[in-house]
Amino acid sequence: MEGYMTIKEAAEVWGVTPRRIQVLCADGRIEGAMKFGRDWAIPKDAEKPVDKRVTTGAYRNWRKKSESGMNDTEEG
Repeated sequence: MEGYMTIKEAAEVWGVTPRRIQVLCADGRIEGAMKFGRDWAIPKDAEKPVDKRVTTGAYRNWRKKSESGMNDTEEG
């Protein structure tokens, strides 16, 4: 199709894996992406979606914070 690229082509252009492109398409995060049977067609002018994963390290030790409150019981 004219004006569209495959998952493999999009992965090479954006520097991610083809599986990541499939997930982004399935989640509706790539505007204009269309599915034909089992294949996706991605507009050549589509922009790479913003990566929403945490990169600040804010998620570190989240279990320790929540567990500390669970073990503290007040005896009255």
